[in-house]
Amino acid sequence: MRETKYLVIGAGVSGLAFANFVDSDDYLILERDSEVGGYCKTVKQDGFVWDYSGHFFHFRHKEIEDYLVSKMPQDEVKTIAKSSKIFYKGELIEFPFQKNIHQLPKEEFIECLYDLYFKEEVDNPESFQEMVYSRFGSGIAEKFLVPYNEKLYACGLDALDANAMGRFFPYADLDGIIRNFRNPDNASYNATFTYPRGGAIQYIKALESEVKEGNLCLNEGLLEIDLKNKIATTNKGQIKFEYIISSAPFNKLIEMANLPHEPLDFHSNKVMIFNLGFDKKGWENIHWVYFPQKEYCFYRCGFYDNIFDTDRMSLYIEIGYSSEAPENFDDMLKQTLEDLKKAGIVQDHQLVSYHQIVLDPAYVHITQKSDKLVQDLKGVLSTRGIYSIGRYGGWTYCSIEDNILEAKALADTFNALP
Repeated sequence: MRETKYLVIGAGVSGLAFANFVDSDDYLILERDSEVGGYCKTVKQDGFVWDYSGHFFHFRHKEIEDYLVSKMPQDEVKTIAKSSKIFYKGELIEFPFQKNIHQLPKEEFIECLYDLYFKEEVDNPESFQEMVYSRFGSGIAEKFLVPYNEKLYACGLDALDANAMGRFFPYADLDGIIRNFRNPDNASYNATFTYPRGGAIQYIKALESEVKEGNLCLNEGLLEIDLKNKIATTNKGQIKFEYIISSAPFNKLIEMANLPHEPLDFHSNKVMIFNLGFDKKGWENIHWVYFPQKEYCFYRCGFYDNIFDTDRMSLYIEIGYSSEAPENFDDMLKQTLEDLKKAGIVQDHQLVSYHQIVLDPAYVHITQKSDKLVQDLKGVLSTRGIYSIGRYGGWTYCSIEDNILEAKALADTFNALP
């Protein structure tokens, strides 16, 4: 039987980051896939570079960015000032919607402004839906915030906690919205982003470069955890551990640990991604566009070619699904191309290459109940030396940088032990 001090589950950003920052070579990283990266994998096909989704990095801590970039080829990373738009009734308006209602047709602008001023505020909204109505009024809520986020999460917003998106939700008060009429300020947490020429996988490779040879076990997935005896069973045998650091989806982890829970307490959606390559250029000077209308099957469309000024349109398309919904790539690809034509993004373009993937889970559905369960069960796991980190390990909404910082903080805690 193999033995290790730290058994790391998952060779994505969180798992690799922990291995980078822990002061020990006594670790094993298990990755059920044949390659590292998790959802940050990159596909290179027919001259196009696509990620598994639009993974653009928004660093708030320069030391983390410098650490990663120092392990990458020189001039690999470009910093870009974000240009994002909302496709609304055939026109492009600036994001975020609530700060740019003055760009709407006159009657809709008046409606949004009137409803914003006379909104019925709730001190402690019980759901995401109640929060957006309370903060922004019915005009802004019903024209963008509700329909867009229903497409994103593939569920009713009354099922989500009011703070389901945390700091990533673009809040704005009445003064800020009105001030934006004359002095545009559409800054948000991702006002700038960085992106490597070789795709998001370059950040993964930077982290992987510090992993000790022989400590990464590909094609090996965790099956069960014996909490009492601290033995993990995988598809390749058993491993005695002192600690487990897991970035697996939290509901899967507690299932493998045989902790009692109700599966229905943990909801999420899945997202179908189409990466599409065309024979010539399309829309320029835009990085991604939001689509709130139900007449378009996708909620977001991004333009890789406008990051590095390549000469062929290269898109990523994101479509939200409920976790139980069936997947039909052929039908959805056909619908996607029709909707891109309807929006005017695809005109006389020819599709020359494409790639598809489903992210499952994609966006977790954070509720007050799920949040409490996660915290309670994390407490139980930690008494057995098991720590669940990352976006899915924490069953939360966070950035890739947040994952790195969380992994580093946990490693620093272990490093400080006598």
